Amino acid sequence: MTSPLLAALRSEPVSHTPVWFMRQAGRSLPEYRKLREGTQMLDACRDPEMVSEITLQPVRRHGVDAAIFFSDIVVPLQAAGVDVEIVPGVGPVIASPVRSRADIDALPDLDAADIPDIVESIQRVTAELGEATPLIAFAGAPFTLASYLIEGGPSKNHEKTKSLMVSDPEAFSALLGKLAKMSATFIDVQLNAGAKAFQLFDSWAGYLAREDYENHVLEHSTAVFDALSGHDVPSIHFGVQTGELLGSMAQAGSTTVGVDFRVDLADAATRVNPGQALQGNLDPALLFAPWEALSARVEAIVRKGLELDRGFVFNLGHGVLPDTDPEVPGRVVDLVHRVSAEILGSRG
Repeated sequence: MTSPLLAALRSEPVSHTPVWFMRQAGRSLPEYRKLREGTQMLDACRDPEMVSEITLQPVRRHGVDAAIFFSDIVVPLQAAGVDVEIVPGVGPVIASPVRSRADIDALPDLDAADIPDIVESIQRVTAELGEATPLIAFAGAPFTLASYLIEGGPSKNHEKTKSLMVSDPEAFSALLGKLAKMSATFIDVQLNAGAKAFQLFDSWAGYLAREDYENHVLEHSTAVFDALSGHDVPSIHFGVQTGELLGSMAQAGSTTVGVDFRVDLADAATRVNPGQALQGNLDPALLFAPWEALSARVEAIVRKGLELDRGFVFNLGHGVLPDTDPEVPGRVVDLVHRVSAEILGSRG
C-alpha cells in the first residue's frame, strides 16, 4: 500500500494531506538534546544507533507521515576525507578552503564503501518504521556544498564563491561536477539501503541571480536527479529564498518542488511544471504563535494546497527552529490530517 507521502509526491490521489517537517529529527526535542549530550554533531551523524533513534523520535512524538534521515549536508565531505568540523553556533567550518583549480583537482571523491555506517543507520530506521512510514533520504546540492568549501564556512554574501563562479567558470563547473557525483552517491547509498524518497537541499541557491543559477548551477543539480533516476522514487528539490528560481529549479528533474514561506503556493504553482507536486510552506516562526492564530494559518495553507491541480505535501517553509515547543508540531499534524481529510472526503 502506497503511503500518502509517496503518493502526494507523485501527484497521485490521497485520503489526507501528508505532513513532515524539515529538521524534525532533533533540534527542538528534549529527548534529542538528552541523547546528544557530550556528542559532537558529526560524531552523532556517524553513529548508527544514535542516528536511528534521533530519526525515529519525531515519528513517535508527532505522528508525521515520513521520517527524514538524521544527518548533515557536510557528512559526505567528511566521509570522503575533507577536514570539516561543525562548530556550535557557527556551522560547518572547512580547515582548508577550496580556492584554486589545484584544490578542486585534489578534492577526494566519495565512494559507497566510505559510508557503511550510513547503510547500517538506514537499515535500522527502516526496520523500525516498517512499510507504513517511508524514510526520506537527503543530501546537499552541489552549489551549497561548493559555497561551504570555497568560503570555508557559512557566508552572508558568498563573495568568494561568486568570484570563482564568474572569474573561472570552468573551475567552478569542475567543482560542482565533483560535488554532484558526491551528493548522488550519498543519496544512492541511502536509497539502496531502504529509503523511499529523497530531498536535495540547496540552502544557498537563493543568493544567486536567476541567470547565474541557470548558467552555472542548474546542470549540476540536474545531474544529481539524472544519476538517481533509475531508483524510480519520488524526489523533492528545495531551496531557501528561491522564489525567483522556482521555474528553473523545477527543470532539474524532481517530482516535487519545495516552497519556502516567502512564496504563496498559488504563485509557486504558476512557476513550476504543470502537475509537478508542491511542498510547503508554513513559516517556522509561526509555530511560536498562539494556537488560534497558528491553526488558522495552517488551515489556510492546507486549503490553498488542495486547490492546486497537483500533489501537495504540508511542511514548513524551512526547518523547525530550536526553541519550538515540542508539543506544537504534533498538534499541527493532527490539524492538517483532520482538515484535509474533511475536504477530500467532501469531494467524494
